[in-house]
Amino acid sequence: VQLQASGGGSVQAGGSLRLSCAASRRTVSNNGMGWFRQAPGKEREIVASINWRGGNTYYAESMKGRFTISRDNAKNTVYLQMNSLKPEDTAVYYCAQFRSPEAATALTGVHYWGRGTLVTVSS
Repeated sequence: VQLQASGGGSVQAGGSLRLSCAASRRTVSNNGMGWFRQAPGKEREIVASINWRGGNTYYAESMKGRFTISRDNAKNTVYLQMNSLKPEDTAVYYCAQFRSPEAATALTGVHYWGRGTLVTVSS
């Protein structure tokens, strides 16, 4: 499985970006999917995740109310809508396919990683 992330870029604080993650195979529709991020000098952390049907989601505390994860299984694509961006959201964002069909959160549960996309938020 190849996961291709796109949509990163540079925005000012308060702005919005929409990340997309397109999968090369339809089998991802049976798996939970997630977005992680890694800021310079920091560990990779979970941002949000969604179960295989799209009915259950998880958000890290600092993303609640600002970010929305969704998926379109017909298009093998997962999205991350990011609003009210803050400078501390600056990071490389990675999409991931979990081994589980659930909205997992652990790095150890990731089966495939996509290549990252850089998000830079200026103040």
